[in-house]
Parts: sequence; structure tokens; C-alpha cells
Amino acid sequence: MTTSLEAIYLARHAETEWSLTGQHTGLTDLPLTPRGEEHARLLGRRLQTLSFDAVFTSPLQRARRTCELAGYGPQAVVDEDLVEWDYGAYEGLRTADIRRQKPDWQLFWDGCLAGESVEAIGARADRVLARLRGARGRVLVFSSGHFSRVLAARWLDLPPSGGRLLVLSTASLSILGYEHNHSEPVIKLWNDEDHLRS
Repeated sequence: MTTSLEAIYLARHAETEWSLTGQHTGLTDLPLTPRGEEHARLLGRRLQTLSFDAVFTSPLQRARRTCELAGYGPQAVVDEDLVEWDYGAYEGLRTADIRRQKPDWQLFWDGCLAGESVEAIGARADRVLARLRGARGRVLVFSSGHFSRVLAARWLDLPPSGGRLLVLSTASLSILGYEHNHSEPVIKLWNDEDHLRS
């Protein structure tokens, strides 16, 4: 019988119109594209041989719908802290658009004008991890790209800015786990998209 957390399976939501165009999608509640819906189903097929002791999802429809189409909707608990970075004034803009106004802008260093700071999203990721570390067995989480990158950085005890080192594609699967024991958190799998190539 499992008495402590084994691993966190981290699923990024599937494709939306703005993920296709590279627009920062924080709290804008966009649906999946038809291809995104198909990718969510393929992610579900990838996970179907596994059992999860708990499933959590962002309240945003792109994550909730990915969760549902993957087959975990009835089991999922909505966690408000799993929402994407609040981009504030940069919502809907591409990085190139923002850099026309602020040439040296870096999301993971500067945060967002009238939005969420790097420190604030790091604190939010820490709250999520505190809850997940209290879970037992295998946990599945559906969220968004930038938040998931910060979550992984904090799992490794890196500062939130460490998320800049971890690229994450839509409908990808990652696994946060341990090497020998709970004092040695590691990334066991990152940004895997093999299920989308079949």
C-alpha cells in the first residue's frame, strides 16, 4: 500500500488558437481547437494503462477540457492555484509585441505589467506543491505551460525563474518524481509528445 507521494504526472493543456499564434494566454478562457481536442484524447490513450490516486485540474476550460477528453473529468478536483500566469497588460500579446515596448523583457525575470510577479507565481506553485506532497501514490495534474514550468522549477528547489529553462509543448506529458528518496526530487520525464506522433 502506498503511503506517500510517488510521482506527479504533469499534463499541459492541448492546443488553443492562441497557443498556435504564440499569444500569451493567462486568464482568457479559450476553448481547445479541434486538433487540440484530438491531442487530448491521444494523451488519454497514453495514460490509460496507469492508475492515479488523485487528479487535479486548473479551472480554465482549456485544462478542464483536456482533462475530460483524456478520461479523467469525473475524478478531477479543480484547484484554483493551477491557473496560468496572470499576464496583466500583456494578455493576448506575443513576446515580440511586448519587446517592442520593453526590448529587454523576460517573463521569468520581470513578470507582467499589471499582472502577476515572478514571486507571486512562485508562491502559488509552492502552495500547490505543499498540497501535492501531502497526497499519496501517483497524482495527475492538468495545467498551463508557464505555470507548469514554474511548478517544476520549484519541485527541484530552483527559484521560479528556473522555469525559463524548461520548454513545454501543448498536450505534452512530464513526470516529477524522486531518485532515491523524498529528499531527492528529480524530473523523470519532460515535455514528452510521443503519443501525438502515432
